Amino acid sequence: MKKYLFLFVATLLGVGVNAFEMEELKMSKDSSGFVRITDVVPDVILEPRYYSTYNFVGSRIDGYTAADMRLTKEAAAALLKVSDEVKRDGYRLKIYDAYRPQRAVNHFVRWAEALDDTLMRPYFYPEKEKDVLFEQGYIAEHSGHSRGSTVDLTLFDMKTGRDVDMGGTFDWFGLRSHPSYKDDLTEEQYANRMYLRAKMMDAGFGPITTEWWHFTLINEPYADTYFDFSN
Repeated sequence: MKKYLFLFVATLLGVGVNAFEMEELKMSKDSSGFVRITDVVPDVILEPRYYSTYNFVGSRIDGYTAADMRLTKEAAAALLKVSDEVKRDGYRLKIYDAYRPQRAVNHFVRWAEALDDTLMRPYFYPEKEKDVLFEQGYIAEHSGHSRGSTVDLTLFDMKTGRDVDMGGTFDWFGLRSHPSYKDDLTEEQYANRMYLRAKMMDAGFGPITTEWWHFTLINEPYADTYFDFSN
Protein backbone atom coordinates (compact mmCIF):
# COMPACT_ATOMS: atom_id res chain seq x y z
CA MET A 1 0.00 0.00 0.00
CA LYS A 2 2.85 2.39 0.84
CA LYS A 3 4.38 1.86 -2.61
CA TYR A 4 1.11 2.67 -4.39
CA LEU A 5 0.66 5.80 -2.27
CA PHE A 6 4.13 6.98 -3.29
CA LEU A 7 3.29 6.37 -6.95
CA PHE A 8 0.04 8.32 -6.64
CA VAL A 9 1.71 11.31 -4.98
CA ALA A 10 4.57 11.30 -7.48
CA THR A 11 2.12 11.32 -10.38
CA LEU A 12 0.04 14.09 -8.86
CA LEU A 13 3.04 16.33 -8.26
CA GLY A 14 4.70 15.52 -11.54
CA VAL A 15 7.95 14.35 -10.01
CA GLY A 16 9.88 11.15 -10.60
CA VAL A 17 9.83 8.11 -8.41
CA ASN A 18 13.36 8.76 -7.23
CA ALA A 19 11.91 11.61 -5.15
CA PHE A 20 10.71 8.88 -2.79
CA GLU A 21 12.40 5.85 -1.26
CA MET A 22 10.99 2.98 -3.30
CA GLU A 23 12.18 -0.44 -2.22
CA GLU A 24 11.33 -2.38 -5.39
CA LEU A 25 10.36 -1.54 -8.94
CA LYS A 26 9.04 -4.09 -11.39
CA MET A 27 10.74 -3.94 -14.78
CA SER A 28 9.44 -5.60 -17.95
CA LYS A 29 10.21 -5.90 -21.66
CA ASP A 30 6.80 -7.35 -22.51
CA SER A 31 5.01 -5.16 -25.05
CA SER A 32 1.93 -7.38 -25.42
CA GLY A 33 -0.31 -5.00 -23.46
CA PHE A 34 0.54 -2.06 -25.72
CA VAL A 35 -0.81 -0.76 -29.04
CA ARG A 36 0.33 1.77 -31.59
CA ILE A 37 -1.71 4.89 -30.92
CA THR A 38 -2.58 5.49 -34.56
CA ASP A 39 -4.05 1.98 -34.81
CA VAL A 40 -6.64 2.99 -32.21
CA VAL A 41 -6.88 6.77 -32.66
CA PRO A 42 -6.30 7.37 -36.39
CA ASP A 43 -7.04 11.11 -36.23
CA VAL A 44 -4.18 12.03 -33.91
CA ILE A 45 -1.17 14.02 -35.08
CA LEU A 46 2.17 12.66 -33.92
CA GLU A 47 5.09 14.96 -33.21
CA PRO A 48 7.53 12.60 -31.47
CA ARG A 49 9.94 15.07 -29.93
CA TYR A 50 12.29 12.44 -28.53
CA TYR A 51 12.63 10.75 -31.90
CA SER A 52 13.73 14.13 -33.28
CA THR A 53 16.55 16.42 -32.16
CA TYR A 54 14.17 19.21 -31.11
CA ASN A 55 14.02 18.39 -27.43
CA PHE A 56 15.77 19.54 -24.27
CA VAL A 57 18.68 17.15 -24.86
CA GLY A 58 19.20 18.13 -28.49
CA SER A 59 19.54 14.61 -29.91
CA ARG A 60 17.41 11.55 -30.57
CA ILE A 61 16.75 9.76 -27.30
CA ASP A 62 17.67 6.12 -26.67
CA GLY A 63 14.81 3.71 -27.31
CA TYR A 64 13.03 5.90 -29.86
CA THR A 65 13.62 3.87 -33.00
CA ALA A 66 10.58 4.90 -35.06
CA ALA A 67 8.37 7.94 -35.51
CA ASP A 68 5.35 6.33 -33.91
CA MET A 69 4.09 6.03 -30.36
CA ARG A 70 2.55 3.43 -28.12
CA LEU A 71 0.26 3.33 -25.12
CA THR A 72 -1.35 0.58 -23.10
CA LYS A 73 -4.54 -0.70 -24.69
CA GLU A 74 -6.57 0.89 -21.91
CA ALA A 75 -4.97 4.32 -22.26
CA ALA A 76 -5.36 4.28 -26.04
CA ALA A 77 -9.05 3.43 -25.74
CA ALA A 78 -9.54 6.33 -23.35
CA LEU A 79 -7.63 8.64 -25.67
CA LEU A 80 -9.99 7.72 -28.51
CA LYS A 81 -12.85 9.12 -26.42
CA VAL A 82 -10.95 12.40 -26.04
CA SER A 83 -10.21 12.53 -29.76
CA ASP A 84 -13.87 12.01 -30.65
CA GLU A 85 -14.90 14.75 -28.22
CA VAL A 86 -12.47 17.43 -29.38
CA LYS A 87 -13.17 16.70 -33.07
CA ARG A 88 -16.73 17.89 -32.48
CA ASP A 89 -15.25 21.28 -31.57
CA GLY A 90 -12.93 21.41 -34.57
CA TYR A 91 -9.74 20.11 -32.95
CA ARG A 92 -7.37 17.18 -33.28
CA LEU A 93 -5.00 15.83 -30.68
CA LYS A 94 -1.29 16.37 -31.22
CA ILE A 95 0.90 14.02 -29.20
CA TYR A 96 4.48 14.81 -28.21
CA ASP A 97 5.21 11.69 -26.17
CA ALA A 98 3.47 8.64 -24.76
CA TYR A 99 5.12 5.38 -23.68
CA ARG A 100 8.77 6.11 -22.86
CA PRO A 101 11.27 3.23 -22.58
CA GLN A 102 13.31 3.08 -19.39
CA ARG A 103 16.45 3.35 -21.52
CA ALA A 104 15.21 6.78 -22.63
CA VAL A 105 14.83 7.85 -19.00
CA ASN A 106 18.37 6.62 -18.38
CA HIS A 107 19.50 8.81 -21.28
CA PHE A 108 17.84 11.83 -19.63
CA VAL A 109 19.63 11.05 -16.38
CA ARG A 110 23.04 10.87 -18.08
CA TRP A 111 22.33 14.14 -19.84
CA ALA A 112 21.31 15.85 -16.60
CA GLU A 113 24.53 14.74 -14.94
CA ALA A 114 26.61 16.29 -17.76
CA LEU A 115 26.36 19.83 -16.45
CA ASP A 116 28.40 21.33 -19.27
CA ASP A 117 25.92 20.12 -21.94
CA THR A 118 23.56 23.10 -22.21
CA LEU A 119 22.99 23.15 -25.97
CA MET A 120 19.20 23.45 -25.71
CA ARG A 121 18.98 25.65 -22.64
CA PRO A 122 17.80 28.76 -24.56
CA TYR A 123 14.81 26.82 -25.87
CA PHE A 124 13.68 24.78 -22.87
CA TYR A 125 15.18 25.94 -19.57
CA PRO A 126 16.63 29.48 -19.81
CA GLU A 127 15.33 30.27 -16.31
CA LYS A 128 16.99 27.25 -14.70
CA GLU A 129 20.54 26.23 -13.90
CA LYS A 130 21.02 22.65 -15.01
CA ASP A 131 22.21 21.48 -11.60
CA VAL A 132 18.72 22.00 -10.10
CA LEU A 133 16.85 19.78 -12.56
CA PHE A 134 17.07 16.68 -10.34
CA GLU A 135 16.15 18.33 -7.06
CA GLN A 136 13.22 20.20 -8.62
CA GLY A 137 11.83 17.04 -10.21
CA TYR A 138 12.30 17.86 -13.89
CA ILE A 139 14.55 14.82 -14.36
CA ALA A 140 14.14 11.56 -12.44
CA GLU A 141 15.42 8.00 -12.52
CA HIS A 142 11.94 6.65 -13.31
CA SER A 143 9.03 8.19 -15.18
CA GLY A 144 5.33 7.43 -15.21
CA HIS A 145 5.62 7.44 -19.00
CA SER A 146 7.47 4.13 -18.73
CA ARG A 147 4.36 2.53 -17.22
CA GLY A 148 2.69 3.10 -20.58
CA SER A 149 -0.46 5.05 -19.70
CA THR A 150 0.86 8.60 -19.66
CA VAL A 151 0.63 10.97 -22.61
CA ASP A 152 1.96 14.46 -23.39
CA LEU A 153 -0.26 16.32 -25.81
CA THR A 154 -1.86 19.52 -27.04
CA LEU A 155 -4.63 20.54 -29.43
CA PHE A 156 -4.46 21.31 -33.15
CA ASP A 157 -7.07 23.68 -34.59
CA MET A 158 -8.35 22.25 -37.89
CA LYS A 159 -9.82 25.63 -38.93
CA THR A 160 -6.63 27.66 -38.54
CA GLY A 161 -4.21 24.83 -39.31
CA ARG A 162 -2.17 25.70 -36.23
CA ASP A 163 -1.64 24.46 -32.71
CA VAL A 164 -4.00 25.92 -30.14
CA ASP A 165 -2.29 28.67 -28.13
CA MET A 166 -1.63 27.30 -24.65
CA GLY A 167 0.56 30.20 -23.56
CA GLY A 168 3.61 27.99 -23.23
CA THR A 169 5.56 25.30 -25.03
CA PHE A 170 5.96 21.60 -24.40
CA ASP A 171 8.83 20.63 -22.07
CA TRP A 172 9.43 24.17 -20.81
CA PHE A 173 11.13 23.82 -17.42
CA GLY A 174 9.52 26.51 -15.31
CA LEU A 175 6.42 27.89 -13.63
CA ARG A 176 4.87 28.89 -16.95
CA SER A 177 4.21 25.19 -17.62
CA HIS A 178 2.06 24.80 -14.52
CA PRO A 179 -1.61 24.43 -15.54
CA SER A 180 -2.62 26.98 -12.92
CA TYR A 181 -0.12 29.61 -14.10
CA LYS A 182 -1.88 32.89 -14.95
CA ASP A 183 0.66 35.69 -14.48
CA ASP A 184 0.91 36.82 -18.11
CA LEU A 185 -1.42 34.40 -19.88
CA THR A 186 -4.42 35.75 -21.73
CA GLU A 187 -7.87 34.56 -20.75
CA GLU A 188 -8.01 32.58 -23.99
CA GLN A 189 -4.70 30.82 -23.35
CA TYR A 190 -5.75 29.81 -19.86
CA ALA A 191 -9.17 28.69 -21.12
CA ASN A 192 -7.47 26.53 -23.75
CA ARG A 193 -5.46 24.77 -21.04
CA MET A 194 -8.59 24.19 -19.00
CA TYR A 195 -10.50 22.88 -22.03
CA LEU A 196 -7.83 20.25 -22.72
CA ARG A 197 -7.67 19.39 -19.02
CA ALA A 198 -11.44 18.94 -18.78
CA LYS A 199 -11.65 16.71 -21.85
CA MET A 200 -8.81 14.51 -20.61
CA MET A 201 -10.27 14.22 -17.12
CA ASP A 202 -13.72 13.37 -18.50
CA ALA A 203 -12.10 10.39 -20.27
CA GLY A 204 -10.41 9.12 -17.11
CA PHE A 205 -7.01 10.80 -17.24
CA GLY A 206 -5.51 12.63 -14.29
CA PRO A 207 -3.50 15.86 -14.66
CA ILE A 208 -0.44 16.96 -12.71
CA THR A 209 0.40 20.29 -11.12
CA THR A 210 3.54 21.09 -13.08
CA GLU A 211 2.84 20.43 -16.79
CA TRP A 212 -0.31 21.48 -18.67
CA TRP A 213 0.35 18.84 -21.38
CA HIS A 214 0.85 15.77 -19.13
CA PHE A 215 -1.91 13.28 -18.24
CA THR A 216 -1.98 9.74 -16.82
CA LEU A 217 -4.83 7.26 -17.00
CA ILE A 218 -6.15 7.09 -13.45
CA ASN A 219 -6.90 3.35 -13.64
CA GLU A 220 -3.63 2.52 -15.38
CA PRO A 221 -3.16 -1.23 -15.84
CA TYR A 222 0.53 -1.35 -14.87
CA ALA A 223 0.70 1.01 -11.92
CA ASP A 224 3.87 -0.54 -10.50
CA THR A 225 5.64 -1.79 -13.65
CA TYR A 226 8.19 0.09 -15.77
CA PHE A 227 8.80 -1.09 -19.32
CA ASP A 228 11.92 -1.07 -21.46
CA PHE A 229 11.19 -2.17 -24.99
CA SER A 230 12.04 0.12 -27.92
CA ASN A 231 9.33 2.47 -29.06
